Amino acid sequence: MSKPLIEFCNGNMHHGTELIMKQLEQDEQLKVIEYGCLGNCGECYLKPFALVDGSIIAADSAEDLKHRIREAISIKP
Repeated sequence: MSKPLIEFCNGNMHHGTELIMKQLEQDEQLKVIEYGCLGNCGECYLKPFALVDGSIIAADSAEDLKHRIREAISIKP
């Protein structure tokens, strides 16, 4: 079974996602990558987001994003 892939956009860090990314990086069950741009500029500007196995996960706060990411990876087969 492969590790869930969580991708963060460097341009989204102003929403507080850097701390969430660093916390998730500590989990050896996850593969966490930061990119300069993920090509979702509209989403990136508006709110915290990440890609989880290629699907956009967005939230109103960085803490809510962490919860939604954890929720998304827990329901993966």
